[in-house]
Amino acid sequence: MKLQIEDIHVHQLAFGSPGRVEDGTVYIDREAVLTFIRELDTHITEVQLDIAQPGDSIRIMPVKDVIEPRVKMDGKGVMFPGIHADENEMVGEGVTRVLKGMAVVTTGKVVGFQEGVIDMSGTGADYTPFSKTRNLVITCEMDDACTAHEKEAILRKVGLETALLVGKLALEGVPDEATVYECKSLAEQVLEHPELPRVGYIYMLQSQGLMHDTYLYGVDAKKILPTLLSPTEVMDGALISGNCVAASDKVTTYMHQNNPVIHQLLKYHGTRYNFVGAIVTNENVTLQDKERSSAFTCKLARQLGLEAVIITEEGYGNPDTDLVMNCSRLEDAGIETVLITDEFAGRDGESQALADATDKADALVSCGNGNPTVVLPPMDTILGHLNCADTIVGGFTGSLREDGSICMEIQGIIGATSAVGFHNLAAREG
Repeated sequence: MKLQIEDIHVHQLAFGSPGRVEDGTVYIDREAVLTFIRELDTHITEVQLDIAQPGDSIRIMPVKDVIEPRVKMDGKGVMFPGIHADENEMVGEGVTRVLKGMAVVTTGKVVGFQEGVIDMSGTGADYTPFSKTRNLVITCEMDDACTAHEKEAILRKVGLETALLVGKLALEGVPDEATVYECKSLAEQVLEHPELPRVGYIYMLQSQGLMHDTYLYGVDAKKILPTLLSPTEVMDGALISGNCVAASDKVTTYMHQNNPVIHQLLKYHGTRYNFVGAIVTNENVTLQDKERSSAFTCKLARQLGLEAVIITEEGYGNPDTDLVMNCSRLEDAGIETVLITDEFAGRDGESQALADATDKADALVSCGNGNPTVVLPPMDTILGHLNCADTIVGGFTGSLREDGSICMEIQGIIGATSAVGFHNLAAREG
């Protein structure tokens, strides 16, 4: 599978008609986009469009999802397969053009307690990668007849459809750079570079239900058995976030589109190792389902002849069991594992970091501890709803202060400890 990614570098975002890309600026036709969104669902009662750019005194909360606008060129292929009934083609091939440096961000009265914050300046901006993107922020409200699940589904649709609409502006733009990624058939890939170790990626997807969901080609991941994906499929929209998990390690759709583990494995393919491909697996609720998925994942890894794997998880607590179970089975099968995960070790960092453990997990990369508190200064503009500060994960009674500042654990900040490595934290020797 050969995929060409063409990036248009976005340096500025502005409202203007007609919508267009011009000299590094993306102009959004505000009224046209508002009309488009209002017509997506009859339950939508209010829509607001705003622009949030790096350095602005803006706080966005609670954040539902972040999506990178893209378009398939020459009318070939689709973005986000499975979200439209007539668009079920495979992705990972052809030419995809990207508005690089821009994002569509959704907010509103969604689920509430497990959504998070993006600050465009101040202390909070240091913790989220999305303080550096040019953000088109959609605040969307639904009528009271909607259940929480329906609100989540509508807001997910609003974000994806708007990203598709805005992405089409790139059709007339001029790309600043292009990168070609080519992944061979498995039969060829396994035999390539016989002198190098065969390495794979175990990509754990949040799929515990109760709005803890990820969609693979439009299918709720809790309904799948572990399966193989080409790295280019991951890069080209095969995975969509439907999650309302703790904000700091929530894998947004943008992070799936730009998964740094995929990119790093491709970068050194053929020089340090033979990157054979990715196995996507789910994170389940019952022990029976966990064991089934773990066993199936291990079987696929063995069939590919993998000698080592990197495993990432999404979420914490219950999913730690899936992480450790995958690690144990693979190690027992003679496949070396490296785990990438964040920690929740208490505010002092001295509690147990993961809810499960094994002495076989002897190679682990930490994405940071989500429990320490930070004070986010007041912002001039709030997009969404500030009054959820005390109830979202990371918040507590008294988090929201009278001056508009917020004292909260960093797990309430979108992407602060992203377990796929899409974040700003790093470790250094003291």
